[in-house]
Amino acid sequence: MPNLFAHIGLAILVWTGAALWSPGQCQEQSARRTPFTLTATREADLSLRLHWTIPPGTYLYRDKIGAEARAGLELPVSTAPGETKDDPNFGPTEVYHGSAEAIVPGTALASLREVRVTFQGCAEGGICYPPVTKRLDLAALANADAPSGGEAVRAAEPPGGTATTASRPGVFPAGPAIFLVGNLTGVLMGMFGLGLLLAFTPCVLPMVPILSGMLVRSCQALTPGRGLVLSGSYVLAMAVAYASLGVAAAWLGRNLQVALQTPPALGLMAAAFAALALSMFGLFDLQAPRWWRDRRSGAPAAKGGSILGAALLGFSSALIVGPCVTPPLAAALLYVAQTGDVLRGALALFALGLGMGAPLVLVGTFGAGVLPRSGPWLVRAKQAFGFVFLALAVSLITRLLPDGLSLLLWGALAIGFGLSVAAVATSGIPARVGRTAGIVTVAYGCALVVGAAAGGSAPLGPLAGFGFPQVGRATEARTVSSVSAFETALQAARAEGKPVLIEFAADWCTVCRTNERTVLADSGVRERLKAVSVIRADVTRDDADTRALMRRFEVVGPPTLILMRPDGGEVREGRTEGELTVEALTRRLALVGA
Repeated sequence: MPNLFAHIGLAILVWTGAALWSPGQCQEQSARRTPFTLTATREADLSLRLHWTIPPGTYLYRDKIGAEARAGLELPVSTAPGETKDDPNFGPTEVYHGSAEAIVPGTALASLREVRVTFQGCAEGGICYPPVTKRLDLAALANADAPSGGEAVRAAEPPGGTATTASRPGVFPAGPAIFLVGNLTGVLMGMFGLGLLLAFTPCVLPMVPILSGMLVRSCQALTPGRGLVLSGSYVLAMAVAYASLGVAAAWLGRNLQVALQTPPALGLMAAAFAALALSMFGLFDLQAPRWWRDRRSGAPAAKGGSILGAALLGFSSALIVGPCVTPPLAAALLYVAQTGDVLRGALALFALGLGMGAPLVLVGTFGAGVLPRSGPWLVRAKQAFGFVFLALAVSLITRLLPDGLSLLLWGALAIGFGLSVAAVATSGIPARVGRTAGIVTVAYGCALVVGAAAGGSAPLGPLAGFGFPQVGRATEARTVSSVSAFETALQAARAEGKPVLIEFAADWCTVCRTNERTVLADSGVRERLKAVSVIRADVTRDDADTRALMRRFEVVGPPTLILMRPDGGEVREGRTEGELTVEALTRRLALVGA
């Protein structure tokens, strides 16, 4: 076990070092530096004067200048009118050439020790520099030796920032990513705690039966210590998978989880779970190659399951089985993309993965101690987990299938499971309970099959096609998959004079479908959506167009909702990632008067 941990730790260091010393970063460094120089000055009335020197051939956006006391707590900022520039992406906007100034009133700075100033600009040739956040020590400014009481700050973007080819209207990606700024120990502890909270969400719950099924397969030689080794290997590999997302974000400029939601990857993983299910049913026995078994026959690790197999299963499950975008994951990936600090981002994601997997280690360790070693129960447990693995295979493959065919597969699985449950017990109360549960499950499976034939799409309402009222959206969404299509849709939406709700979704995103059925179809939400223009950004395909669309708004992956005012500026506190609730979406829609 120590050797496994050492190898995985060494792999992290190798990946991180390669990302940090990638030649491409040195070649593009000149394009990634923000050329603006910020000078901060405390005035006699204790107000804060900010002055930018803007080199020739560049300009600074007026609406990107802001100040915060801390993340999310904005301070009032006064700026002079700028020059109107006809931006090809989002229409007229105000910019500054040569120099710019802003004032933060002294009354807003009382009792503050630090202020965060944000700004962004572009070059006339089309290159837009990443948003910059600078921290200003107010005490140091007040006691400066310079006669003006000022401090010059070189606003250089940290190495590894990425220049973009289009400005992002009203987007301040420093907001969620700023969570990773500060003491590294505190950041890692915070990410571990957030991982614990996420352990009971749909992102992690599918991994519980995967780990449990793996332990059941090796139950005859399973001890609490062995369970700890296997579950620890599984969780450690899962955490490494999350850390690799940060490295991939720096190397590839995109979310590796999204890139893996392709037919080959999903089909391969579904086939693997189907093979595990058939093995659980006793059709064949999955074993390592003979040369490997002969080599390891005398080693203790050969008994009761494979550490390498557990690690591979944990790594692949994290990347493919649960492709959820949660706020902590989005914040860490945005931090890496904005600052290029791969080490901090990877460590934060590693801590997040450990937190998400901690309950799994408890299940693997203490669950192993209470399981009987052999008997008829073991055969039945393996069969039960066989159906669980089949359900996982179906959940993966249905991301690529139409709703009707998905219902048909779920129906067939429910019928098979119901018949198996009804045939388990032979006498007494367990037999009656088993037969009743089996009959109910078979009936539900038949309803799914009939619903699929009638054009149904919702697993919880399969018979909607037979005349029952079917819940749908009140507002028709404009669907786009590229920046150009989005600009056209945005212009049409702005012509209506309404706020805009942008929904990033994908057919393979299971949480997106849940949000559609349980939140966006709610009658109260549908009524509010009448006052909003909805644009659905379909990122099902992982291609250059969808990646450019996601970069435009600094979106890590679906599901993500963005609210924009009628003038095209984003409502910063209205952005949300991951699973929604009716109450949360209602509060966000209220921010734009919907």
